[in-house]
Amino acid sequence: MKPATVFLGEMTTLEVEAFLKNHQTVIVPTGSTEQHGPHAPLLTDVLVPQEVARRIAPRLGAVVAPSINYALSYPHVGFTGVVHVRIPTFMALVEDLCVSLAAVGFRRVIFLNGHYDNTYAIAYACANAADRIPAGVRAFPINYWDGMTATEAAEFFDPGTGLHANLGETSAILAINPALVDMDLANAEFPPLPEVTSPGPVHTAFFFSTPGSVHRATQSGTWGDPRAATPEFGERYLDVLVESTLRLLDDIERTFGAMPER
Repeated sequence: MKPATVFLGEMTTLEVEAFLKNHQTVIVPTGSTEQHGPHAPLLTDVLVPQEVARRIAPRLGAVVAPSINYALSYPHVGFTGVVHVRIPTFMALVEDLCVSLAAVGFRRVIFLNGHYDNTYAIAYACANAADRIPAGVRAFPINYWDGMTATEAAEFFDPGTGLHANLGETSAILAINPALVDMDLANAEFPPLPEVTSPGPVHTAFFFSTPGSVHRATQSGTWGDPRAATPEFGERYLDVLVESTLRLLDDIERTFGAMPER
């Protein structure tokens, strides 16, 4: 007998039909193919949200769609191995996926994103798809770190601990598949960011608007210090991501439910 799976791509048509009788949520892990320092795999930004999705799917009553591996990596252009698509191409893909997944019968389409540069484009694409999907279908993005508390973020994922190929990301990959990480090459590097006086998102102007910005800001592609990364720390990080993502999705559901129709 074929074993059960949470991955849509591993299911048969009959299994999808059976799933849709009682559940209508699909999670689309979304990431990138780009350098993660000299030590971590190009698919880091896909592998982490895919693993979080795998763990939360049974608790949400969801399936996990095949991941989006190619996305908005233009800030990383200059590093060997970076593969990216144009912003309009990426947005068109997300929009068409919203329409197609809704046509399959899914009523909630969650893009679980692991690459920050994708964030706004996914949201805009979901908005573009709104008049092409049935009423009541919800399509929206979240970053897998969005639900973390300030304390959790300070430990795992912020400008102080690093935002790319850092301790948290590297440890997560070690927990998922340690064969993908070369810890002998792990290095510490932080961009030479100046002190700023404005409370707003000063760095967005540089990183989001400038192709090759990360290549310009770092020599190795690492932003952080992953040298102490371990599978155990990665497992704890993944546990935090799972629980915080579930809390966030519950908050999102209650927010949708609280808003009156007009």
